Amino acid sequence: MLKCYDCLEKSKENEAVGICIVCGKGLCMEHIKQVEFPMKGGYPLPHLNLKKDLPRMMCRECIDSILGEDFCV
Repeated sequence: MLKCYDCLEKSKENEAVGICIVCGKGLCMEHIKQVEFPMKGGYPLPHLNLKKDLPRMMCRECIDSILGEDFCV
């Protein structure tokens, strides 16, 4: 089974429930965060926003690095 990378750094063992889409770390429920990005349509109507945001799973480190510390999840 895949283990949570952040937990292993703290000498704990928890099973991962998902993977960060940016860095690929396995993460447990305590460390994984769901981020919803607004998505735009594609060809032939690229200017339209989709009706529903798509959820993405990320680690806190990648959220802070990419979206900034002020981004609230």
